[in-house]
Amino acid sequence: MRRFEGKTVVVTGAGSGIGAATARRFAEEGANVVLGGRRREKLETAAEGMDQAKTLLRETDVLRQADVEALIAAAAETFGRVDVLVNNAGTATFAPFLEGSVEEWHRIFAVNVDGVFFGCRAAIPHLLKTGGSIVNVSSVSGTGGDWNMSFYNASKAAVTNLTRALALELGAKGVRVNAVNPSLTATDMAESITSNQAMMDKFKDRIPMGRAADPKEVAAVIAFLASEDASFVNGVNLPVDGGLGASNGQPRLG
Repeated sequence: MRRFEGKTVVVTGAGSGIGAATARRFAEEGANVVLGGRRREKLETAAEGMDQAKTLLRETDVLRQADVEALIAAAAETFGRVDVLVNNAGTATFAPFLEGSVEEWHRIFAVNVDGVFFGCRAAIPHLLKTGGSIVNVSSVSGTGGDWNMSFYNASKAAVTNLTRALALELGAKGVRVNAVNPSLTATDMAESITSNQAMMDKFKDRIPMGRAADPKEVAAVIAFLASEDASFVNGVNLPVDGGLGASNGQPRLG
């Protein structure tokens, strides 16, 4: 498929995990791809094998509004347009609510929420010109609570509902806004879980498909939501969870 030939896609947090897989997926489908991330060497690794003439790497810290604005501006200047923004950069923390610091609360929100805010504010004027779309990377943790992850839960819930609100505002103007809500995905950020067999056994018991997602599987859903195949899909927070959300929460009975 070459659904994005001639279009320009910006991906934040593109140096690894879901972001890197997403950048590669859009490149495979013909897009000009702009990879934003904090570490140049990780961006270079993520972009290996991609068409250099259609690829732009930009060191970007989503904590800094000026960095995000520069990322979007560079995409428009280099390729003449912006068609898709994937707000993927994110971070997580694990701690009981009363043990987490105020500084950590602000850090989680700065990365997970402010970064999305900065990206949307910078990209929307360009997307209005192209009839483009935004895909935010939220989480199943943005639709329900987890033990000892309240800071992360709150931040991803903000992304989930910001997605809905922007979809209402921008839909009639030709810009669609959607999100993916993955469950456990085999990324560097989740390595403390995926490398722990006892913890993985617990996840396998809860996820009907019995495994973590591959980043490529999440990237494929992101590409679908950004494509014309999803031209009437707007304001959706789409679970990519192996059936986790199908359960009513009761334990396995047999």
